[in-house]
Amino acid sequence: MSLTAQDLEDLTRAIADRLYVQVASWHLYLGDAGLADTLACECAARLDQGASVCARQALEAVQVPIGGGGTRLPLARLVPPGQLRDLEDLLQPYA
Repeated sequence: MSLTAQDLEDLTRAIADRLYVQVASWHLYLGDAGLADTLACECAARLDQGASVCARQALEAVQVPIGGGGTRLPLARLVPPGQLRDLEDLLQPYA
């Protein structure tokens, strides 16, 4: 399934406002971190696999530079487990 430009924009906005990375007790929302667009595009490319698979694979695909870019971690390692469920919920209407 392909998303319209408006759907992709809506998904990006929802991801930006709802999902975050967690470091210690700090929450950094993906919109503030500049990761919402990338994650939305990765999700859009995988929607035909269903919301659950799409969410997991997209979080693994997005590589986040740490410490000035010398190290990169999958976004999946930086979000708490509840955020995976939130992403699945966001994707459900599109999948």
